Parts: sequence; structure tokens; C-alpha cells
Amino acid sequence: MLADVNGGVSVVVAVIVGYLLGAIPVADLVSARRGVDLRAVGDRNPGYWNARAALGERAAAWVLAGDLAKGALAVSVARGLSLDWWAWYAACLAAMVGHAAPVFARFRGGRSVLAWVGGTLVASPVAAAVAVAWFLAYWAATRRFAVAVRLGVAAFPLCQLVAEGAERTAASGVLMTAIGLRFAAAWWGTRARANGGAGA
Repeated sequence: MLADVNGGVSVVVAVIVGYLLGAIPVADLVSARRGVDLRAVGDRNPGYWNARAALGERAAAWVLAGDLAKGALAVSVARGLSLDWWAWYAACLAAMVGHAAPVFARFRGGRSVLAWVGGTLVASPVAAAVAVAWFLAYWAATRRFAVAVRLGVAAFPLCQLVAEGAERTAASGVLMTAIGLRFAAAWWGTRARANGGAGA
């Protein structure tokens, strides 16, 4: 049974738990067992895409499952603490921040996409299920995984707008914007390193 804690205590707890879950460096744990530093290979991102390229699909599947679980668990905890949907989104955002700036990995994390997906599956299951179905259908038909993922992500807010209305869709927009900013920061860092290397 849901325990709707009075005041802001539930939100604070959910945010703290969400951050700590997000900060678990799943990709680092998986890659370390294989003697690979994901920050030194590929696109230097400690996440699923880079793990898939550097470690192979089987090892990367553990990264996929772990990063999805971080967001899903964060929102599940929030749902157990509060009936307010915005608290669930706050917990998801906290997990995303934890993934991007993990205290357990010197604040050098990934781009938070899978943490967002995991949280979204729990916070907005109907819209997420439709988006996942669209992703799976396109992938099965074309075998173009990267394109299928992008189409699934793009379909989600449209599905959510129909299923849940504008307010929750706007909240998802905030989370998706945070991912966009994280990608921009990663791109800027890569460019800065390249410029620094050229000048060295």
C-alpha cells in the first residue's frame, strides 16, 4: 500500500535514493571484469552503446539491464513514498543526474538515456509500452537498432500526450532536455580535448 508521506520528506528521500541508485557505475563494474576502461576507448562514454562496441553484445546486455534498473527502481521507490506523479519524475531526474555525475565514479558518468527509459517505464507505463512496441516493430522489420531506438524515443511524448495529458508530457520534456544537455556537454568536452591535443 502506498504511503503518502506528508510534506516534502517523501520527495527528498526519493531524490536521494534516486541519485544513489543512478550513481551505481554499472558499466564500470562490467567493463572492469574484462580489463577495459570505457573512458579510454570508443566514444569514451561509460554506457551501453560504448560497452556494446568495446565489450560485445553479451557483456553490454548487463549494462543495459543495470542502467534500466537504476531508473526503474528510483521511480518505484518514489511511487511507494508519494502519490504525487511529479515526485516520481523528480526521482527519475535524480537517477539521471546520478548516472551522469556518479559519486562512486569521480562524477564521470554516462548520458542518462537508459536511466530515463527505466524510470519512464514505471512512471508512464502505457505510453512507454506503446513506444517500446513501435521500437520493437521497426527493429524487427529493418534490423536497424539505432534508428529504431530514436524512433521509439521520439514516439514516447506523442503517446504520453494522448494517454496522460500535457502536464506529464511537459515533465517528460524536462527529462529529455536534460539528456540533450548531457549530450551537448559530452560533445563539447570531446571538442575541447581534440583542440587541446592539437595544440599540445
